[in-house]
Amino acid sequence: MLLFWRQGYETTSISDLTAAMGVTPPSLYTAFGDKESLFHEAVERYAAGPGNANAVFAEGLSARETVDKLLKGNAIELTRAGRPPGCMVIASAVNGSAASEKVQGLMRERRAAIEAGIRLAIQRAAQAGELPADTEASALARFYYTVIEGMTLQARDGAGRKKLLEVAALAMRAWPQ
Repeated sequence: MLLFWRQGYETTSISDLTAAMGVTPPSLYTAFGDKESLFHEAVERYAAGPGNANAVFAEGLSARETVDKLLKGNAIELTRAGRPPGCMVIASAVNGSAASEKVQGLMRERRAAIEAGIRLAIQRAAQAGELPADTEASALARFYYTVIEGMTLQARDGAGRKKLLEVAALAMRAWPQ
């Protein structure tokens, strides 16, 4: 998982993977089928970890609390010591050749699902009167997800936790009243 996270899908070779795992290529293929299947398993493991957005969505928090928790949680997880900086799902398959289009598409779907979760929380809040009725849920969700994506790039470029928490706090000041 860490190798894909650090290097990305396409630039991680089978020899990189077998060396990191201490197995032979035939063993890797027997266990996982192919590099793409191994990548999917790595992404599933990553997504179920501490930065699990679906777990935050399931907590039943208000939309504002949900978005705040996602932003702060990302600031912490994107800068956790001993792990590559940034988000694996955002960073590992953003660029690539036509050969990795399927993987890139699946990662786009995962990213879109997180934005959709934010949008749903915002829509519910607008319907419940917690936000102005004319709140543009799609635009607001896109804004906050774009902040999360930007935080990943900032973390990859060396921004520390304090700086990312400042970004999260500033982003929450844009929350509609």
